Amino acid sequence: MAYTTIDDPTLYFNTKLYSGTSGVQTISGIGFEPSWIWTKSRTNAGNHQVTDQVRGLTKYIRPNATNAEDTKTNAITAVNSDGFVLGADSSDDINANGQNYISYNWKANGQGSSNTDGSINTTYTSASTTSGFSISSYNGNGNVGATVGHGLGAVPTMIIVKRLNGASDWMVYHVKIGNNYRLRLNEDAAEQDNPVWNDTTPTSSVFYMNDNGDANASGGTYVAYCFSDVKAFSKMGTYKGNGNATNPAFIYTGFKPAFVMLKVSSTTDSWNMYDNRRLGYNGTGARLRANITNAEDTGTEYQTCDFYSNGFAPRGTDTTSNGSGKIYVYMAFAEAPFVNSSGIPATARV
Repeated sequence: MAYTTIDDPTLYFNTKLYSGTSGVQTISGIGFEPSWIWTKSRTNAGNHQVTDQVRGLTKYIRPNATNAEDTKTNAITAVNSDGFVLGADSSDDINANGQNYISYNWKANGQGSSNTDGSINTTYTSASTTSGFSISSYNGNGNVGATVGHGLGAVPTMIIVKRLNGASDWMVYHVKIGNNYRLRLNEDAAEQDNPVWNDTTPTSSVFYMNDNGDANASGGTYVAYCFSDVKAFSKMGTYKGNGNATNPAFIYTGFKPAFVMLKVSSTTDSWNMYDNRRLGYNGTGARLRANITNAEDTGTEYQTCDFYSNGFAPRGTDTTSNGSGKIYVYMAFAEAPFVNSSGIPATARV
């Protein structure tokens, strides 16, 4: 029996904590050359910052905002086989002296190359079929039913699209809410019936769009981050909250989580982000919210998300993560498979 194809998830996803210096510094210990880097100040209010190798390391977009792509020449200046290099950028968003930061890092395949599977050829597609993650840049054509190749070789279970050359919302497709609905990463709004995905389920080679300006305007430039589930490494799923802080809803993933981002889809509330680095134990919370600039929240019951060897449990009664009867969607990545290919189980988190 094959429990997993990835015994060491940290070769494809890893979280790194670092302190800002306002000077040049190398952030190492990630364990691979990151293709997609998501950074956030933990201690101060500031923008989330996303950069990737497909668009170029000097190009930034902000998950908490609608802003067009921005350029920073002195923020992340290079990547290497174990991390990335920060320039002397002193802004609160990435390297201010004395502030604490977090970076979430995914591996695809460098800058990649053009993908011609769709009716729109991508400028670049960087894909890891092993870890089920790809980054594609493309130019919109405004056609209903347009398709874009994603390079995964598997059906995407989550897609995040952002327009680069103009202000726009961040479009989110999630398999558990279906192809005729969207979420917006930059907002706390509930799922909305919207034809941005052309009411068509993506295939193992392409995803579909209509002429929505947030994903496919003529003259628009875009980036798409695509994910497919990989057994014991990643999962895009759903659950129903029970509002019970003592015996909360348990969500089975098949792995010990390293990262979970979740959102109540049935009503208005934030995108919550939890990880295994900021606090290495259960029973307390350290929450960031993808759609707002706030510093991390810590220590209160409703912000807690317990990680176990085979899943997670959002502890509390708050509607952001465990409201009674509320429906949630999530994306999760592994620290370790529940059982590796040699039959060795993951250790429990205390």
